[in-house]
Amino acid sequence: MGKNGRDWTQIYAIYGMDDYQTPIFLLIHAIIFSVSSILFLIYFDSICTSFTSLLPSLFTTGFARFTAGFTGSVTALTGVCLFYAAGNIFYSSVALRFEIAQRMVNSVHDWSTVKTALDVGCGRGILLNTVAMHLKKQGSSGTVVGLDRKNTTVSTLRTARTEGVQEYVTFREGDARRLPFPDDYFDVVVSAGFVHTVGKEFGQSSAAAAAERMRVIGEVVRVMKCGGCAVVWDLVHVPEYVQRLHELKMEDVRVSERVTAFMVNSHIVSFRKPRQHVLGLNEVRLDWRFSN
Repeated sequence: MGKNGRDWTQIYAIYGMDDYQTPIFLLIHAIIFSVSSILFLIYFDSICTSFTSLLPSLFTTGFARFTAGFTGSVTALTGVCLFYAAGNIFYSSVALRFEIAQRMVNSVHDWSTVKTALDVGCGRGILLNTVAMHLKKQGSSGTVVGLDRKNTTVSTLRTARTEGVQEYVTFREGDARRLPFPDDYFDVVVSAGFVHTVGKEFGQSSAAAAAERMRVIGEVVRVMKCGGCAVVWDLVHVPEYVQRLHELKMEDVRVSERVTAFMVNSHIVSFRKPRQHVLGLNEVRLDWRFSN
């Protein structure tokens, strides 16, 4: 059983995996390296003899045994690492996403007052449906919009229907760098494992890719209501987001402890848009709910 009383097999059955080829590829190679290390162990003496007979001028008996032992050890260690990598990617793809989604929604203190929420890069809807389930649990009349740059409408709405929250969920296809929503529209904005993929066509470490990611962060801030909050879980580039959020004068910027996902570091960042938000040198936007 997973956390929150959910069976992992049920979760995987509902949401599936977007990329199952990678863990399978790693698993096959892990098996190959593991079998090779076992063969090194079984035929250790024969391998040592082969080394000394093929290159007698290079391999003494002691050096041949050391070389064979070292090669077998590296092969075994490689197999173990590949098994770990395959398991981590398989776990991160769905199970960890589900756990992180629970943590993200729990960081929003009061869902009963939320009328509009947005999931940027919703994919098949793990976080999207988690938000919807919290809205349903709180008896809210709010809705959550799932946005993705590729048309996943059918699969996203199917998972929402399976989870019994279809009346709380809508889907919109669009580009996170130009969110198709007006300013100050959403009470809550969330995103899980998506922002780091924006701009990857320029190369993940390039300045152009970083600029594209910052555009997404800026768009998230733009569509949030003054006084609204956002929670973003992402990989590798979180320090960039935190710096940008401070530049945008966001409040209560908090970063979680490190979580290993897809073999790299990840963090959850939460923040709040000030009720009075300075946009430019002489421009101040007030939340009408607090201006009287």
